[in-house]
Amino acid sequence: MSRVARARGRRTAASALDGTLWAPLAWLPTGWGEHVLLQVGRDGRWERIDVGVHAPPADAQRLDGPVLPGLVDAHSHAFQRAFAGLAERRAERAGHDDFWSWRERMYAVAARIEPDALRAIASQLDVELLKGGYTHVCEFHYLQRQADGQPYADDPLALAWALADAAAETRIGLTVLPVLYERAGFDGAPLAPRQRRFALDADGTWAACGRIAAAKRSHVHAGVAIHSLRAAAPDSVERLARHAEGYGGPIHVHVAEQMREVEECVAALGARPVEWLASRPGVALDGRWQLVHATHVTGAEVDAVAAARAGVVLCATTEANLGDGLTDLRAWLDAGEGGVALSIGSDSHVSRSWTEELRLLEYGQRLAHRARNVAAGGAGASELQAPAGRIWQRALAGGAGAAFGPGARWGLVAGARADLLVADSREPALLGVPPDRTLDALVFSTPSAPWRDVMVAGRWVVRDGAHEEEDAIAARFEAAMRALQAP
Repeated sequence: MSRVARARGRRTAASALDGTLWAPLAWLPTGWGEHVLLQVGRDGRWERIDVGVHAPPADAQRLDGPVLPGLVDAHSHAFQRAFAGLAERRAERAGHDDFWSWRERMYAVAARIEPDALRAIASQLDVELLKGGYTHVCEFHYLQRQADGQPYADDPLALAWALADAAAETRIGLTVLPVLYERAGFDGAPLAPRQRRFALDADGTWAACGRIAAAKRSHVHAGVAIHSLRAAAPDSVERLARHAEGYGGPIHVHVAEQMREVEECVAALGARPVEWLASRPGVALDGRWQLVHATHVTGAEVDAVAAARAGVVLCATTEANLGDGLTDLRAWLDAGEGGVALSIGSDSHVSRSWTEELRLLEYGQRLAHRARNVAAGGAGASELQAPAGRIWQRALAGGAGAAFGPGARWGLVAGARADLLVADSREPALLGVPPDRTLDALVFSTPSAPWRDVMVAGRWVVRDGAHEEEDAIAARFEAAMRALQAP
């Protein structure tokens, strides 16, 4: 019997909530708790969570392995999943390969993707994200128009709905972030032909957000995004910020990913990108703002972001793949009172696993500082002060803000959406590991298998490592990839 068939046999009906669960070990806001009873409410949220329940009720479903909350993937370009693994050779006759040469090859892929192909790609990606431990994804959505730059005649949001349809099929949570994208660079040059699919002004961005929110699709949320300060004029950034006054949803922006971007921003605007955002009165950074990458920043910029209570989205595997550089992780963790809100994104999807993102975040710092346990908090040995636990706990809270806005509840707490991951206790990385070192082993002892079971909003979406629809989804993805690569 195949894994998919076993998963179908084990899972409850998609319309039914699994009401009472019991876990031998579960990650709570205070760290690992033992003998944990979790009650799912009719609304798909945690109704109550009790620790130390040694004798669970007879009707409780016993979970076979350590349990963690699902994580929000706070930064995604779904269409780039079709490019993963295909940009790892230097372009012909190129003596140097970097972010900017990678971008030109990415444009060629973007030019060929239509709504049906995007749905096929996004569905495959969503299954992989679920298996990688993400139960919600924030789509930084700038693939807006037809290849000739014209809106889709039937519906200008055809590509956004393709993403929502993929999320509905796979049952992952989704936040769609339509992107303000209006120029080719800081010099104000118009979009190049290869960028014309991305065109959207501030009014169009706000209108798209409103339409997505008004559709009220299950577990689909909306926010707005600004591609970057090079792709949006200052007046347009401020216009979008005015539209969003009083709006509680998230606002995302790529910022300071490349040193060339920083240098051009200083020349054009008289300030570094994060410095400009933090000091511009018409922008007014606050807890809704999510600064994606923020790789090349100064200590003063870190302090300004902390004072504004804005968040930062780190995408370690993509930043490494593109040669972006390393941010100052310790500065973000230690800034202000309690540090800056951090979240994790898979971005270009060269990896679809949060354990790999956390591992590379810490390892990058170790290489830069030539030291171990760089992200640790003080000298304490608890799981909350260890690098894995400290980044993970911060990413849980930060991811909620990135997906839904400030104050959103997330994790294994009453009122949060009932998302969870079940690790396989027979996984070699966990064999013989004490309970309080489980997260350390999941992050730093590899290779590790995909999550055994994954729940979103009280419903199982992955069982025994398999998604019920994965075979059909994979077939459509392969067909879409063949079409994209055809001459």
